[in-house]
Formats: sequence, structure tokens, C-alpha cells
Amino acid sequence: MVTLGIERLVSAPPAWLRGQRLGLLCSQASTDRQFRHSRDLIQQAFPGQLTCLLAPQHGFFAEKQDNMVESAHGVDPVTGLPVFSLYGVTRRPDRAMLDLFDVLLVDLVDVGTRVYTFFSTLGYCLEEAARLGKQVVVLDRPNPIGGVAVEGNMLVGACASFVGLYPLPMRHGLTFGELARFANEEFALGADLTVVPMAGWQRPMLFADTGLPWIFPSPNMPTPGTALVYPGQVVWEGTNLSEGRGTTLPFELFGAPFVEPAALLAALADLPLPGCVLRPLTFEPLAQKWAGQACRGFQLHVTDPASFLPYRTTLALLQAIMRLYPEDFQYKPPPYEYEYQRLPLDLLIGDSQLRQSLAAGDDLLQLERRWQPGLAAFAELRRQYFLY
Repeated sequence: MVTLGIERLVSAPPAWLRGQRLGLLCSQASTDRQFRHSRDLIQQAFPGQLTCLLAPQHGFFAEKQDNMVESAHGVDPVTGLPVFSLYGVTRRPDRAMLDLFDVLLVDLVDVGTRVYTFFSTLGYCLEEAARLGKQVVVLDRPNPIGGVAVEGNMLVGACASFVGLYPLPMRHGLTFGELARFANEEFALGADLTVVPMAGWQRPMLFADTGLPWIFPSPNMPTPGTALVYPGQVVWEGTNLSEGRGTTLPFELFGAPFVEPAALLAALADLPLPGCVLRPLTFEPLAQKWAGQACRGFQLHVTDPASFLPYRTTLALLQAIMRLYPEDFQYKPPPYEYEYQRLPLDLLIGDSQLRQSLAAGDDLLQLERRWQPGLAAFAELRRQYFLY
């Protein structure tokens, strides 16, 4: 059985937290296995010490659907505590927020992909905590797509943004606590950081192996299966293809009115795309891209998570669509996640040269071989920060 960091913290409250004013960075998904919210557990374990809540992108209740849809500060209706949005007027905690606590507890459900912005929020919190002398305690949770596989090119500095602050591959294979340790040390953030590890979690585990309930951390991450395809399928956000937003299967469904599934499958016939089936279908989004229009495309079914390569799969599809539909395919224009000049696709992929190589028709497997040395170096370096 996996025991979460929050469960371990409140089952044996450490003496070093007694008397400290506590802030909590969390969302509605921050619960224990019995669905009890972390703020309630912390109030019970540390009476009178919790002073405020902070919330990441999508809002405390994960009610905001899209990027650059901001949340205002508010008041928690359960505790009466102030809730500060870190995806609104500011994406960094300011001095007024940090003055309310001595220790920032962090209990967020991450999905194991570089572009998921919860880690950018944590990165900013680590930077500001270091600047103002606050302690940060990350209450660890599982990486829902496992802690073994890493995949993708390393982000280059010119493509750093809120969907990728630091040079990481698309799929990093670290828990949120391990990721915090890695970034704090390797990128010299300088925060006074403690991680409360889980008990019972093992690196090969997918979320279904943990025995924990899945609570969606953002509106378009409804299931652990969504998280499994997300390291590739998020790339469609930088294009005019629907990534399935406005349907009940975001990121698992994708397509556009101009796609011909049979032609696309034929174009991919010689490329190894293990562990998945692309099932042709037509879907009609209720919102977002192509709302109310029939989109031809696929549902991406993962048949073998251990061999599935989400990033390769989507880049192969992207390159084939670029070649087959040059008059119809388009890059999504800025703005995207508060970047007003650079192409969203470059920010998502993390390397504008890679995007240009894909558009030029360069062999995808050769492109993968080029980024393997950097990926291998990361895979080895991250081992220093393993907690499991």
C-alpha cells in the first residue's frame, strides 16, 4: 500500500513544525486516500497554525478550463482562510503572501510531464522562498506515469517559459518531491527544502498500482489514462488540431476536419509506435478548437504502458500531418501561457530547431538519436535525487 506524504506528515506531526505559521499550496485534488482534504488534515494536526492557502493554475477547485484563464484571490468557504491565486495577477508568491507563513507546505498532484505548470509554480515558490528565507516542505505523491521511463529532448534555454522553466525532458520520471530536490540543487534555487516521502511507492508503479483514488488535478486530466498519453498529446495545443478539449476524452481524442485517418495511418506504417493503437473515429468538440464541427482523427488507446512512447507517437503524427496537409495544418499563434512572441509549439516541444526539423521532414528516429546523449545524461543525473 502506498502512503502519501500528507498522510505520513499528519500521522506523526514533526516537532520542528510546532509553532510555525503554515501556508499550503494545494488544489481540490489534494486529499488523502479517504478523500479528506489536506487543509483539513493539517488543521487537525497543527491546530491554529495554518494561515493561508495558495492555488496553482486552474484555480483551487480546478474550475478554470484553459490557459491564461486567471483565478482571483478569494476566501476558502470551509476554513475562512485566504486563498491566494498563483495564476492570476501574479504567478509568483509576493512578499505579502510570504509574510503570512514561516513554512510553505506543498501538496499537489503532478502528472510527470515537463509542460504541466504545477512544477513551474513550485519553482517560483522555491525561488521566492529562498529570497525571503522561508522553508518549503513538499509532501510527496506518486508520479502517475511511473518513475522509470524518461523520454524526449531536453528543453533549450531559448524556449524556457511557464510551460518549461528548466532544462528537462518531456517525460522526466520523477515524483514531485524528487523533482523539487533536483531543481533546487541543479539549478541553484537555494531554497530551504524538505521532502516528506511516501512509503510503499516503487518506481515501476503506474497510478493504478498505487491503490489510491484518482482526483483530477485539472479539468482536462480526468483519468490516469489521460496522464499516460499527455507527454505527447499536449503538443497538439501548439497547433490547429483539436487535442480533444470540449469532449469527454481530452488528449485521448485528437483530430481536425481536414484529417483523413486512413492516409495518416498509411504514412506511419513503417515507423515503430509500440504499445498503442490508433483507432480512427469522428468526434465533435462542444468547445475550443473546431467547436460544433466534425473532426476526423483517432482515439489513442494505450495497450502496453511499459513499451508505449507517447512523445514519439505524437511527434510522428505531427510530422505526418505537416507533410500530408500543408495547406490546412497551422501553428497556433501566440499568446500562450503569457508568451506573446514565441510560437506555442516551440515552447511545448522545448526546441525550435526540433520543430523546424520535423517540418523539413527529417527522419524522426534520427532526431531521437541526436537527443539521446542529453537524455542519457539527465537519466543518470536524476538518480542522485531518487527517494525510492
